[in-house]
Amino acid sequence: MIREEYQKKCVSADEAVKVVRSGDWVEFGWAASMPTLLDEALARRKDELHDVNMRGGVILTPIACVESDPTGEHFTWNSWHLGGRERKWAQKGLAYYIPLKYSEMPRWIRENLQTDVVAIQVAPMDEHGYFSFGVSISHYAAAIEKARNVIVEVNEDMPKVHGGYDHMVHISKVDYVVEGGHRGLPILPSAPASDIDRQIASYVLPEIHDGACIQLGIGGMPNALGQMIAESDLKDLGIHTEMLVDGFVDMVNAGKVTGKCKNLDRGRIVYSFAAGTQKLYDFMRDNPSLAGYPVDYSNMPFIASQIDRFVSINSALEIDLTGQVCSESAGSSMISGAGGQLDFVEAAYHSKGGKSFICLPSTYKDKEGNIHSRIKGTMTLGSVITDTRPTVQYVVTEYGKVNLKGLSTWQRAEALISIAHPDFREELIEEAKKLKIWRKKA
Repeated sequence: MIREEYQKKCVSADEAVKVVRSGDWVEFGWAASMPTLLDEALARRKDELHDVNMRGGVILTPIACVESDPTGEHFTWNSWHLGGRERKWAQKGLAYYIPLKYSEMPRWIRENLQTDVVAIQVAPMDEHGYFSFGVSISHYAAAIEKARNVIVEVNEDMPKVHGGYDHMVHISKVDYVVEGGHRGLPILPSAPASDIDRQIASYVLPEIHDGACIQLGIGGMPNALGQMIAESDLKDLGIHTEMLVDGFVDMVNAGKVTGKCKNLDRGRIVYSFAAGTQKLYDFMRDNPSLAGYPVDYSNMPFIASQIDRFVSINSALEIDLTGQVCSESAGSSMISGAGGQLDFVEAAYHSKGGKSFICLPSTYKDKEGNIHSRIKGTMTLGSVITDTRPTVQYVVTEYGKVNLKGLSTWQRAEALISIAHPDFREELIEEAKKLKIWRKKA
C-alpha cells in the first residue's frame, strides 16, 4: 500500500511545481538541502508567475528562480540567514532578511506566517513510508503542517538520519514526490584557521573541562578550537549544537565525545542542521549516536540550559565598549543573520557550570587596506545588535579574555580596551572619556 501511494504521487519536477500560484509563499530548502530540480522547474515557469515569495536560508548553491529574474517581478527571496549569494542579491533588492531568533522559527511559521507550498529535498523513503529530512531538520515539520501543498525531491545521496522528533515526513503528508537520483550534497569546506584564530582558541580551551557539552559556531576560530579539542586530553564531552560541522566529527573520531555526562539526550549528538564536507555527510548516514531535532528544541535556551557545563563558542563582527555585540551586519549592510547566537549565549550562562564565549579578532582590514578596531567606542552607524550587553559573558580576542558579567560601564570599557589591539587602546580610552565611561584613577 505504501509503495502504491508513493508511485501515485511520483511526478516530474515540472508537473509538481504547477501547484505554485502567483502570490504564494514557498518554504524552499535550507543550507545543504536545496531542491535543485524543483528550483529549475519553477524558474521555467517564471513568465507565468508573479510575486512568488520564496523563503530559505544559508544558501550554498545557485538558486535558478532568483538568478533568472533580475527584476524581482516574479520571485522574491526572503532569507532566514544570509549566505554569500544572498548578500549579493540583497544589495540588488532581490533578497530580504527576516530578523530571526532561530529557536522561535517553528512557532513563527505555525502562528504568524503564510506558507502555501513546501518544496524540500529529502532522503529516499523507508519501508514504513517515511522520508528523512537528512542534513536539514530545522523548521521543516512546522512548514509542512501549514502548507497547502508539500513537494519532496528525493536525493539518493541524502543521508537518512536518526532523530528526536520532527525529523521526517510520512508519505501520507506529501502531495508530490520528485525522484532526483544521485545529486550529491553541497560541500562547505572548513574555513582555514589563522594564527589569530588559534591564539583566540587557546584562551578558550582551558575553560573547557571533562564532561562539558559543546556548541560551536561556524568559522576559522571554532574550527581551530575543534581541532585543539580533538588533540587535547579532554574526555567525555557532549555535543548539543545548532549546526553540525566537520570539527565535531574530528572530536568524535579522536575519542573525545561520549555524551555520557549530558542531562538530556545522554550519549547522543544533538543538532538541527548540518553542512560540511563528504566526511561529515558519511558520518551522519544512519548514525544512531546522532539526534536531529527541530530548532525549537536544539536552540531553545530553556532546554539547552538544562545541560550542565554547557559551553557556547560563537564569533562576532564588532563590539562596543559597553558590551553590545554585532554578529550579523557591517553597518546597515547585512552580512549573515542573528541565527541562534543569542539562544546559546543565554543557554550557556544559565547552565550549571556553563560558559558563553564571544570571540573576534581585534582588528579588520577594509577594502583600501586600512586597519580598524573591532572593539569600538560606539557601534558603526546602522549595525545590528545581536547580543544585548547584559547577556554577554566572556569576550575573547587574540590579546586575552574578559568576563563582562556584573561589571559597570567603566569596568567594561577598561576590560574591553585591555583586549583591544595595542595600536587602538589610547584612541579607545579617549572614546570612553567622551562617553563618560572612563574612571579617573588616583
